[in-house]
This record gives sequence, structure tokens and C-alpha cells, in this order.
Amino acid sequence: MSALRIRPARPEELERVVELWLEASRWLASRGSEQWQYPPRRGRMAEAVRNGECHLAFLDGHLAATVTLQEKGDPEWWADDDPTAALYVHDLTVRRPLAGQRIGARLLDWAGAEAGGRGRPWLRLEAWKTNRSLHRYYLGQGFELLRIVDLPHRNSGALFQRRSAMRTRPAGTPE
Repeated sequence: MSALRIRPARPEELERVVELWLEASRWLASRGSEQWQYPPRRGRMAEAVRNGECHLAFLDGHLAATVTLQEKGDPEWWADDDPTAALYVHDLTVRRPLAGQRIGARLLDWAGAEAGGRGRPWLRLEAWKTNRSLHRYYLGQGFELLRIVDLPHRNSGALFQRRSAMRTRPAGTPE
């Protein structure tokens, strides 16, 4: 399996992040999904890039995916959960020609290691409420469905979490 190189996105790469999101949006629409069928939230994406939270993943030197990893969850979803106990995954997208190569799974494993390295016992995410195939995917990746929050003004709200990969030594320390 080829190495996946993950690094923070740079401000000049915002359009690459947006294009990955748009590619995923078009693919979802082609499958009849309502998920992400709105204009990309460039402001939110730009802020994540500025804050070093948005990452790009490269496979054999080519852009393969993006994921945003944040220290705080959306309070409408995670108000009943200790926000300091987790890192939160957002906007995970893999280029469609690379589907089936476990890139998403590898990004989730990387995010879990990041959470563990920061002393966070959980990796959390929310998914579109009606995207049952996405729910099955996350369950297959070791996540547990905590609950579905049904807010009339939001289409997401299926809340998942799994244990992070807690490290016994600081990140970057040789094993």
C-alpha cells in the first residue's frame, strides 16, 4: 500500500479544498443524496485552513483527499458531551477515482492518532442523518452511533464516536 502523506493545507490551496468538496457534492447528487447540495462554505473552509485544522492527503505525490480536524465540536450536536474529550472530524472527502483504496479509513486512523497524541480519548464526527450507507461505513470503521439529533434547521445530526489511539509516549518520539 502506498504511503499517504498528510499535511496542513496552505492558504493558497483553498481552491483545491473547495474543489474536493465540490467533487464529493456532485458524486453524492449523482447517487440521489441531498447531502452537501448547497454552495461550499468557503468562509468556514478558509478559517480551517488559516487555523491549521484542514489537511490535505497525498498519495504518490498526487492530491487524494482532505479532512478537517478540530478541537471543538458543534455545540448544537455535542452540547451533552465533554468537548475536551475529543477531536472532531469534518468535511472528509476522497477523490472519487481513488475510492476503494482505504484512504478515508487511513485518514480516520491518522485523526484518531492525532486525538490520542493530544490526550483526547475520543474521535467524533457527525454525519448526514439520511445517508445510511455513510452510517454503515463509519460503523465499519469502528465508530459507534451515539444518537441522532433531529433539528428542523439542520440535515446532519447522526453523531458517531470511537476511541482514539492513545499514545503512551509523546508524538514524534521514536518507538
